[in-house]
Amino acid sequence: MSVSYAKLWKLLIDKNMKKQDLRDAAGISTSTVSKLGRGEDVTTAVLTKICNALDCDIGDIMEIALNREKESAKRTDANTVSVTHIVNDELKVISLFSGAGGLDIGFENAGFSISVAVEADSSCCDTLRTNRPKLPIINERIEDVPSERILLTGGLNPLEAALVIGGPPCQSFSLAGLRKGLDDERGELLFEYVRVVRDTLPVGFVFENVKGLANWDDGKALKLLIEELSKPIDYQGVRYVYTIAEPQILNAVDYGVPQYRERIIIVGNREAKPFAYPTATNENGSYATVWDAIGKLPPPQKPSQAAMRVASSIKGRRERHGY
Repeated sequence: MSVSYAKLWKLLIDKNMKKQDLRDAAGISTSTVSKLGRGEDVTTAVLTKICNALDCDIGDIMEIALNREKESAKRTDANTVSVTHIVNDELKVISLFSGAGGLDIGFENAGFSISVAVEADSSCCDTLRTNRPKLPIINERIEDVPSERILLTGGLNPLEAALVIGGPPCQSFSLAGLRKGLDDERGELLFEYVRVVRDTLPVGFVFENVKGLANWDDGKALKLLIEELSKPIDYQGVRYVYTIAEPQILNAVDYGVPQYRERIIIVGNREAKPFAYPTATNENGSYATVWDAIGKLPPPQKPSQAAMRVASSIKGRRERHGY
C-alpha cells in the first residue's frame, strides 16, 4: 500500500500557496511537510489539520494505492503457519458493534474497506445506511448472528479479512456506570467478539473499550479476554495463534481529538509480528480545541422530534442503566 499526495500539491497550486504557507496555516512542522513531500505516511491528526486549513476533505489531498500481493506462508513448526501477506485487492474489515461508524471511518481513512457491519441498534443502522448505502449491514444482536453469516454477508471466507474491529458495549466496565462487569449480559459480549475473531481468522484484530476494563475485579476480565484471544485455532489442518501486543490505555486528546477520552486498546495478529502503538501527536498541552473540530460547520438545524424525544429520556438514565 502506497500513499500519494499529488492532490494536495495541486490544491496548493490552485490556492496559490507554497509548502511553507501550508505549514503555517495547518500548524504542522517542517519535518512533517518533508514527509508529505516524500510520500510518507502521516497521522490522521495531521491530515485533519491540513483539511481544516484548506477547507477540504481527506480525499481531496491524498490517494491510497492498494497493491495486490500474493499470499505466502512459512511453516514455523509442525502445526503453525505464519502468513506474510493477504490475498486481497482491498484490505477488508469486519466491523462489530459498529454504532454509527466512527471507528470504521478511521480505518477507511487509513486505506481499509469495511466489508460488513454488525450493529443491534436500529437508529445507528439508519445512520450507517444513510452514509454508506452500499455497506452490507446486519441489524441484529451479535449473539444471534453466526460467524458464517457474517462472512457470507461480507462476501468473505475464513482467513480472508484483514481485520476484525470493534468495541463491545462498555457500560458494564465504565467508571461512570454501575460496573457489573461480567455479571452483566452486556459484559459477556466481550466473548462474542472473541468468537467472531476465532471463527473468521482475520490477519489481525483491533479491540477498544473503556479503561475500566483494565482494572475490573483486579484485571480478571482483561486477563480472561486475552487468554481466549490467545488460544490456538485449528483450521483445515493448520494451527493459527494470535500474537497480542501489551494492551495500552490511550487518550484521544493526545492524537488530535478535542476530547479527553481514554480507551484501552488491544491489538493482535496471526503473523507473529510485533506491534508498536502510535506516538502521540498532541502532547504537553498542544491540544486541538472544539472550535478546531467544528468551527466551520454550518449553523445547526432545528432538532427533530426524534432528537427531542431522546434528549428528554436522558434524565434518570444513570439510575436506570448505570451510565
